Amino acid sequence: MERSQAQALDAQDELGKYRNQFVITDPNTCYLDGNSLGRLPHATVKAISDFLTQEWGPKVVTGWEDWIDEAQRVGDLIGRSALGAGAGQVLACDTTSVNLYQLALAAIKARPGRKTIIIDAANFPTDRYIMQGIAKSLGLNLITIDNEDGAISENELITPELLKTYLSDDVALVSLQVVQYRSGARQDIEALTELVKSYGALMLWDAAHAVGSVVLDFDKNGVDLAVGCTYKYGNSGPGAPAWLYVSKDIQRELQVPIQGWFAQRDQFAMGDNFEKIEGIRGFQIASPSLMGLRCVKSAFEMIEEAGISRIEGKAGQGTQMMIELFDKWLSPLGFTLNTPRGAGNRGGHISLCHPEASKIAIALRKYANVIPDYRAPNSIRVAISPLVNSYVEIYDGFQRIRDLVSTRQYEKIDDGQVRVT
Repeated sequence: MERSQAQALDAQDELGKYRNQFVITDPNTCYLDGNSLGRLPHATVKAISDFLTQEWGPKVVTGWEDWIDEAQRVGDLIGRSALGAGAGQVLACDTTSVNLYQLALAAIKARPGRKTIIIDAANFPTDRYIMQGIAKSLGLNLITIDNEDGAISENELITPELLKTYLSDDVALVSLQVVQYRSGARQDIEALTELVKSYGALMLWDAAHAVGSVVLDFDKNGVDLAVGCTYKYGNSGPGAPAWLYVSKDIQRELQVPIQGWFAQRDQFAMGDNFEKIEGIRGFQIASPSLMGLRCVKSAFEMIEEAGISRIEGKAGQGTQMMIELFDKWLSPLGFTLNTPRGAGNRGGHISLCHPEASKIAIALRKYANVIPDYRAPNSIRVAISPLVNSYVEIYDGFQRIRDLVSTRQYEKIDDGQVRVT
């Protein structure tokens, strides 16, 4: 892999035109952290300005006639552009954590008499904490699959063979990530979902690190429940509304614990008792964040136009390029790779492990104008955001990583120098 090859890939890139549709203040920055926070689309700036000046300003409260179904409309957009989900199954609302709690508890209540729930040790911390809290409050048996140290699982993957050893007729819910937040390993959602269903349990997927980078095909893969964010590969902005997916097949049997007035059958009757409305609206708590949803709308319209299959193709090619550069430049410097080498087994980021990963990640930002992120205990995550990153940006970023580590510039970094990694 030479820089000229990266330039040739850019020249042939069907998605390259989208890079100019994002705010990039310093073209020399190698921004390889789109798996954590995506860049700002120019269209979003206009969308928010138009909302303020053409809707909220002149319409004030009468605007709710147009806004009241916004969470459903934007949910349908997310569903068809990125999730492979038919209309009426996705809501754009709240946060990933709130949505995970809502759907997890609803799923457990829908399986009365079952006392076991399952998660994995490499799952995102919030997911594990929520499941721990639910287990404690309901007196459930929480099984945490220990897939972190490589003893039973490579790259933190949960295979059907591994999961089957933990399943029984007492399991109510299994919750896993589509793409592991640290390693970038991609689960076989179809096989795992089918396996969990065969035991009569429900499967809840966290797709936060997958949505907008890989094809998910929820309907085709028989997914029951899923949640995710919009601000990573979705480019919808920090704290943008998340989304939840509930298959039409199980919407009637689930009841979320927070019964908000947007889920009430006759919302403006202001009745004494809650009566859940049919459909995905029955999973909405309250008023949607309109400005946040406009950010989501402008960004996911771009994903829909580009096509999620083409996006996945570039993510696979970009991460393959990273792995080749890792082998050539970083492996001799003491790095190890904690990401599957097969394109179909990984998402849009890879995980570079090094004993000094924390210092290296800080030094890259401070001295090399490369922005990755660090995840404990020893991982530097680097990503390709297919609509934004060029192949040359990836090449240059890895060259700078090589140069910084080979010259040991990271040794100038003191521990505890930054709060957010």
